[in-house]
Amino acid sequence: MNLAHWIWLATAAYGIRALEEFILDWRDWARAVIRLLVEWAHFYVVNFLVIVLGIVAANLAEVGACIGAVLPRADADQWHFFHVVPVIVTRGRFSPGLFTAIVLLLPIGLTCYRVASDAGKLDLVSLVSSLLIGAGLMATPIVLLRIKDRPYFRQA
Repeated sequence: MNLAHWIWLATAAYGIRALEEFILDWRDWARAVIRLLVEWAHFYVVNFLVIVLGIVAANLAEVGACIGAVLPRADADQWHFFHVVPVIVTRGRFSPGLFTAIVLLLPIGLTCYRVASDAGKLDLVSLVSSLLIGAGLMATPIVLLRIKDRPYFRQA
């Protein structure tokens, strides 16, 4: 399988992770554990956007590994910051999405990087760029949620 195939697989895995989070009530977990005042509408929009970005990344994977590796990097952030770290910090309190993060997102994400590297498409610039862009993509909704109620951003 080439990088594009693995990114398609990563996109599907991300969709399965969104299903796990929805069914196991990630919204209430996020409010209680990480104090993120998120609504289901935010969840839907962010996850829709990540799926769209996965489709774009899969289609552009052959153009450059940086573009192709952004979704796996974002998936790694999901795995680490929203699932594993909170479970450790809360001494074992389950995080919705943890199962698919460990079983699907992490191994597929690492495989995407390995396949890109094996194909000679992952140089240092592509690696660092994908890490920075992926981290930025995962941070953006959180930053927006944190600032949306500040006076400058209020629309009412």
